[in-house]
Amino acid sequence: MWRALREAFPLAKFRRQQALGPFFADFASHAAGLVIEIDGGQHGEAVAQDEARTRFIEGEGYRVIRFWNDDVMTNLEGVLASIASTLPSPLVGEGGPQGWMRENGADTPSPSQG
Repeated sequence: MWRALREAFPLAKFRRQQALGPFFADFASHAAGLVIEIDGGQHGEAVAQDEARTRFIEGEGYRVIRFWNDDVMTNLEGVLASIASTLPSPLVGEGGPQGWMRENGADTPSPSQG
């Protein structure tokens, strides 16, 4: 997943195991304001803890999206497409035309791009 994120979305500069307050995000992009969590079976038993963690991270200004391990392993392209649809364009604090963030044709250029 780490390699796939870095290759598919190089401008987002995802970091792995990023500290956010008392928690660690599996993958975080400060520029995109996005946290990606990859959940295994143990997360089905820790729902209250995951909800508290998500509330904290969202309170810090990030959007949190979650995927199951199985989805990443069996449908990586679908997971990446889902992530692409959540990425802001342009990135926070960056200029540039709409749509520049999404690589590999995942985004349709806006009319302003000509």
